[in-house]
Order: sequence, then structure tokens, then C-alpha cells
Amino acid sequence: MAATRAATRVLVLNSGSSSVKYQLLDMSDATRLAVGLVERIGEQTSRLKHTCLTTGDLREHSGPIADHDAALKAVAEELSRDGLGLDSPELAAIGHRVVHGGLFFTEPTVIDDEVLNEIERLIPVAPLHNPANLTGIRTAQALRPDLPQVAVFDTAFHTTMPESAARYAIDPKIADRHRIRRYGFHGTSHAYVSRETARLLGKDPSEVNVIVLHLGNGASASAVERGRCVDTSMGLTPLEGLVMGTRSGDLDPAVIFHLARVGGMSMDEIDTLLNKRSGLFGLCGDNDMREIRRRIDEGDEEAALAFDIYIHRLKKYIGAYYAVLGEVDAIAFTAGVGENAAPVREAAIAGLAGLGLAVDPVRNAVRSGAPRLISPGSARVAVAVVPTDEELEIATQTYALVGKND
Repeated sequence: MAATRAATRVLVLNSGSSSVKYQLLDMSDATRLAVGLVERIGEQTSRLKHTCLTTGDLREHSGPIADHDAALKAVAEELSRDGLGLDSPELAAIGHRVVHGGLFFTEPTVIDDEVLNEIERLIPVAPLHNPANLTGIRTAQALRPDLPQVAVFDTAFHTTMPESAARYAIDPKIADRHRIRRYGFHGTSHAYVSRETARLLGKDPSEVNVIVLHLGNGASASAVERGRCVDTSMGLTPLEGLVMGTRSGDLDPAVIFHLARVGGMSMDEIDTLLNKRSGLFGLCGDNDMREIRRRIDEGDEEAALAFDIYIHRLKKYIGAYYAVLGEVDAIAFTAGVGENAAPVREAAIAGLAGLGLAVDPVRNAVRSGAPRLISPGSARVAVAVVPTDEELEIATQTYALVGKND
């Protein structure tokens, strides 16, 4: 009789309001078996893109996918075609990205009714994300009710912030009543990148202080002291902090009052302006850094100003978090812009030699998918590019938890 293979696979699900991203990983050696995306759920033009990495097969389907239930059933069917189905005894758990865990969830958590209820109670502070995350969880539970489902929270890594960093300077009774505080986001990325940066330096995370710059369409910075987050740029929502693709980042709160009272804008209109029509897009009409750099090279002054505003805010946070940490061992750039836009990295570090920061132009120009240093060998503070891997981080945390509970 053949021996039963161990359950070492984890399916990672990232459910958005109209999309589901997924990856299937084998945690015995952290290899990816399949990856895919279902987008435009609920539309006639829905699309599923699936890649089986064990065979190299790429399949794409277009046509209406009514809801998340239909989307996950379609994903399960594609995985089954590759011999990787959800009914496999090798599947140990499903790990779900959940954006907002508040203060209640400080670590990955096996999902039960109490956990679902708390995620639902947090919807008022994450109205765009938590409902979609809940839908994905409930659909997956219906497909495999016997399988452990684990929630990994974007906010969890930032729950180590001291109250001096997490509190806003408003009446604490009002703040507590309405759960108003700085939570931070992109936590799985900041956790992974800070740890990988320490590894790149040949040190344990408990030995280094790192400033992580997660620069994608959404962007955030964190100050990580000896493996623990002590400050981060996003706040109650992902709107606070750095200039982003379509979000304004830091803003005088009175701007909102002014737009309402003088501009006659509704709260919904202001919300849309600040979240979807601001940032780089609001400044120059583009939120793709590659296009902005192309326009700058052609002499476009509007694009150049947008880039300068973006870099100015980035420098402010580098300086602020240098002060928060006192000593810095490394600055790590990650995510789409951070990993690929050499001009952004160069401009963000330019003029900071007094802080021990410098970028080697030759190293910075190298394109690679591997973690690497881009600072000169003589630099007092390392400057690194560390590709993020949020799916691997979610799978790692999920598998560690399921293993603990076995």
C-alpha cells in the first residue's frame, strides 16, 4: 500500500470586491504550484487567468462569472484539471488575506464564527476591503467546510506600535468609541521584507533596524526596530501617508471641511477625490510611474512636478523614521515601483549622505528579481531592493499555525 502523502499545500486567497487572486504553494519547500486571477466578477466580461507552474500550462477564460461563489468554483475546477484540486488530501489549509483586523487580531487566526463576526464588525473602518474578504472566506468554507481556514491580517504586524505612534491627538473617549487610531496596512509585506533585509545583511531580524518603503499603486513606509514595527505611514485607513497612485496621502484635515463648506462637495465626492482621483493621477493624469518617467524625459513639466512631490514626501518619511529609530541599519525598497523604478530610488536617497545613505548608480541600474544591495560597499547604512512576497508570507503564517494546531 502506498504511503499517504503529507498535507503540505496551502491555497492563498486574496478576495477583492470584484476579483480573486490566488496561489497554491507546497510548503515542504515553499514552491508555487499554481497562480491565477479572476477579475471583473459580476460583469459580462469576467476573465480567469490560470497558470499551472508544474507543467507551464497557461489557460485563460472570458465570459460572465456571476459572483465570488462562481469564481472560486471556477478556480477549483482549474486546479482539478492540473491534479491540484481542493479535494486533495495534500491540501493543509486555505489562507485568506484580510485587510483590517483592528486591535483584536495580532497574529494569524483560524477562522470560526467569532472571528467572522469580528471581521464583520470592522467593516465601518474598512468598507472597501473587509466585505470582499468575508465573501471569499465564506465561499471557501462552503467548498471545503472540513478544512482549516486561516485569516492573515494586513494590520497585525503594526499592532506592536507604541500608543505614542498609534494614537491620534483627539479625545480618547471619542476615539475609542469609534475605533479611531492608526492601524497601518501592507503588514504582510513589511513583515516579510524587514525579515528578508536582515537575512540579506547576514543578521537576525532582532539585530537590525530597517525602514521599509512599500511603493506600489498603494504606498506605505514603516519603521521596524529589531523585528517589531514601531511606526507606519498609513493610519485608520490606507489614505494616510505617502503620495500614492490615486490617493493623496497626508493632507490637512481642514481641506475636507473647506471642500464641503466652500466647494459644496458631498462626503462621497470628497472620498472619491482623495482615494481615487488624487496622488500621482490627480497631479498629472497618470498613476503609472513608467509613463510618468517617459513624460519627464520628454520635458513634461506637469509630470516632473508630480514626481517631485512624490519624492519630497518619501524623503520626509525616511527622515522621520530615521529619527524614530535613532539608528538605522538598512532602507529597503519593495513592491512594483520600489523594485523596478531605479530613478525613484536614486531620487529618494539623493542628498541624504549626512545620514549615511547613498546609492551606487551601477548597482541601482541592475534589474533583478533577487534581493540585492544598491548602496556602495562603504556606505554606513545599507540601501536594498527586496522583492516582496505577500502570498508566501500568508502561506508561511498559515502553515505554521495549522502545524501548531495539529
